[in-house]
Amino acid sequence: NRALPVLAMIFMAFLVSFVACNAPPVPLDDIVVEKTFTPEKCDRAVQQGDFVRYHYNGMFPDGKKFDSSYDRGTTYNVFVGRGQLIAGMDKALVGMCVNERSLVKIPPELAYGKNGDIIPPDSILHFDVLMLDIWNPEDKVQIQTYYKPEKCGRAVEVSDYVRYHYNGTLLDGTLFDSSHTRMRTYDTYVGIGWLIAGMDQGLLGMCVGEKRIITMPPSLGYGEHGDGSDIPAQASLVFDVVLLDLHNPKDEITVEVQSLPDSCPRKSKEGDFMRYHYNGTLLDGTFFDSSYSRNRTYDTYIGKGYVIAGMDQGLLGVCVGERRRITIPPHLAYGEEGTGTKIPGSAVLVFEVLIIDFHNPSDTVQITKEKPEQCGYTTKRGDFVKYHYNASLLDGTYIDSSHRYGKTYDVVLGAGQVIPGMEQGLMEMCVGEKRKLVVPPHLGYGERGVDGEVPGSAVLVFDIELFGVEEGLPEGYMFVWNEDVSPDLFKEMDRNKDLEVDPTEFSDYIQQQVNEGRGRLAPGFDPHRIIDSMYHNQDRNKDGKITEEEFKLKAEEAVAHDEL
Repeated sequence: NRALPVLAMIFMAFLVSFVACNAPPVPLDDIVVEKTFTPEKCDRAVQQGDFVRYHYNGMFPDGKKFDSSYDRGTTYNVFVGRGQLIAGMDKALVGMCVNERSLVKIPPELAYGKNGDIIPPDSILHFDVLMLDIWNPEDKVQIQTYYKPEKCGRAVEVSDYVRYHYNGTLLDGTLFDSSHTRMRTYDTYVGIGWLIAGMDQGLLGMCVGEKRIITMPPSLGYGEHGDGSDIPAQASLVFDVVLLDLHNPKDEITVEVQSLPDSCPRKSKEGDFMRYHYNGTLLDGTFFDSSYSRNRTYDTYIGKGYVIAGMDQGLLGVCVGERRRITIPPHLAYGEEGTGTKIPGSAVLVFEVLIIDFHNPSDTVQITKEKPEQCGYTTKRGDFVKYHYNASLLDGTYIDSSHRYGKTYDVVLGAGQVIPGMEQGLMEMCVGEKRKLVVPPHLGYGERGVDGEVPGSAVLVFDIELFGVEEGLPEGYMFVWNEDVSPDLFKEMDRNKDLEVDPTEFSDYIQQQVNEGRGRLAPGFDPHRIIDSMYHNQDRNKDGKITEEEFKLKAEEAVAHDEL
């Protein structure tokens, strides 16, 4: 019957079920078989030459029991049609399905006849039979795939290492083991003898996410002796398997570039410091971590062992704004032990990565210049400059703009009023000139950034335009004379002629020189604070007044002061 077409087998199974439910007891020669339970589904019926495992109670017609497999705690295991049974039982078992139950009545001529000891001569025997298992010595592994993912980039091959869940049952549905109940996958090599032969064969060709039912005869399972506990001798085994992970010890990382920016002026290299976002999953899609959920990029050096080896490799050669999928085998990730929490041992990891920025500690400010047709005076240290800027991160994320305040940003170069990278970028610049500055974090806001505005270790991009410049004073001066200094400078300051210069006299005099163009204060600073500082430098004994003995010009000073 195994050679019959599929439709014929389905029809036969239907017919058996129909007869069991609607027909009277079936005599087989002089045997009577009463089906007391027929399963809804009968994938296979006993044929001559099959090996069966079944339970039975043996009784006389008056109900007296003479034998029982239940009492012995083990099924009766035997070949059908080979003369190993009494003739009536050999006939009665043919056509039975797994989990089918029948009452078999056998006349003495097809049982023990006129001979007997425990069973008297000429006895009619009744057997209540429950069929539990059927297999044939010619059976192979049977595979039924009931779910397969749309994409299958790779299938299990010999020597691959796999992680899978399973439920293991006998052919009658009795559960003997399950990885689900242990809440831990079964992890093993395939095809090299680490598994029973039937499972070694049944896992080949599976895709991650695929679900299979693998049925195997005992010769490819636990054989004549079973496993000594839950799996009896000569038992067919059924495994319901879902494959979760797959790799080979020879695997390297795989990189799938999902999107690239329009331009890529620079690619990452070993030793760079990188900021990136990621989603991390296992190979079956199980989520384990995400930088997005923390609302913060992952920031690290690459190529120096600060991250798992596979990520170190996968982040080399990327562009800012690039998206890539990095698949990492366990020997380049967290190995056999996993992390002990969300990442199991021997797990393949998949990272969906977006590169936000990267730089190298040796980087300097990158300056792209767009000069006006005429460029006369260029800025230098000490100059007071007025400029507009637009600021963003390297990936284009907006940070700030002077335009939104409706005025230029005004600073004194060299006075530490801006980040070092901006100060460098504003040097030797003409009014009307435009520049693009790319500032690494060590010349920007460093590892800490600015709370709520600039992330730590962020590369900054400034588009700037210089609108005005006021030439600064020579280094070390806060006030200079535009003409020769009066030889009677102290007397001119001492308006009340009391041989002392008080703060008001000093301030009024300096302000007058500035207003009349004879002197100049350093631009970009509060003039009152400058004059106050100058006064206190001249007041040597700190008594709140300057005498002629205390009063000196800068050129006369033994120790330089930012004054006169």
